Amino acid sequence: MNKITQQTIQVGELANGQALTIPVFTVGDTQAGPNVYIQANMHGAEVQGNAVIYALLEKLKSAQLAGSITLVPYANPIGCNQKSGEFTLGRFDPITGENWNRLYHDHSHLIAEFVTRFKDEPESTIRAEFKKLLVEQTENMLCGPQHQLKTGKRIALHLQHLAHQADFVLDLHTGPVSAKHLYCPEYAKNSAKHFDIPHTLLIPNEFDGAMDEACFCPWWQLSESFAAQGRALSTLVEAFTVELGSQEHIDLKEAEHDANSILSYLTHKEVVLESGYQPRSITRYACYLKDYVAVYAPMGGMVDYQAALGTHVKSGDSLATVLRMDKYCDGEALQQVTFAQEGIAILHFASASVNQGTELYKLFTNYFEL
Repeated sequence: MNKITQQTIQVGELANGQALTIPVFTVGDTQAGPNVYIQANMHGAEVQGNAVIYALLEKLKSAQLAGSITLVPYANPIGCNQKSGEFTLGRFDPITGENWNRLYHDHSHLIAEFVTRFKDEPESTIRAEFKKLLVEQTENMLCGPQHQLKTGKRIALHLQHLAHQADFVLDLHTGPVSAKHLYCPEYAKNSAKHFDIPHTLLIPNEFDGAMDEACFCPWWQLSESFAAQGRALSTLVEAFTVELGSQEHIDLKEAEHDANSILSYLTHKEVVLESGYQPRSITRYACYLKDYVAVYAPMGGMVDYQAALGTHVKSGDSLATVLRMDKYCDGEALQQVTFAQEGIAILHFASASVNQGTELYKLFTNYFEL
């Protein structure tokens, strides 16, 4: 049986001085083999990842591991307690309005000097020294002038400090009402085949503040910088955002399936040394992030969402019907919202009541089999 250790990390303070803390679980030997970092619930309503971490811990008790896995449920202690009536909010900092998942730090400024210093070193040294640099730089920010850190930035840096110590990073999220899908860096698309997730978004080497980008962009940029110097260097770290379905919903049975999916990926990466976790034989579709299209409500009203998530939509198909009772006597109470091209419906807005301009659906377009 593997020993599971638990520690508590303080990531901030409330107005009354009460500490904001998060639990951190570690399984396996952090000094031997690859390291994995998995977090959940950065957005308050996106709770299914906590169930997946529970299922993972149950399975990891007896799994044969070549390295270590660090797991952080309840990654944002403000967001997961940010309630309005019966609903959980927690997507945006209520003070600044910033998306909690867009506050991680971009370390790209470190790369040019690092490549100059280590251009002739072996890959093992490059891996160790660049990882050390990322961890130290993040730690320095946390230990610097405290008046320069906003609440969300402080939480993000604590999480990023843990994530930079890993070789593989998984950030568990959900959509509003959503099919399962994976945000995957373009260079790692072959790895996406080892998750039991039918829809993959391939994202470019562009930092926009999210955890997965904060982890893979520096390493991807590092490999490109070495290539510009005439040296081939593989991208040594992989990071993904794993969208587990819909928010405000816990499904323990489905969490077990999602845990098996993650263990399939970690088996492929030789972190888990067991043959029992293998990807299912399913058809997987992918599209590039630039082809991930949003459809906005052309009018306000009450929406009947009709395009089932994960289904293929043809040009001209109806996505939704908008009910406008104020138009009843004009014979226009029901308005169709159609889609002008082929696509795969991935997610839709959580509420039936929408204002004009609300994001109704997001769909894959120009998709292909992975």
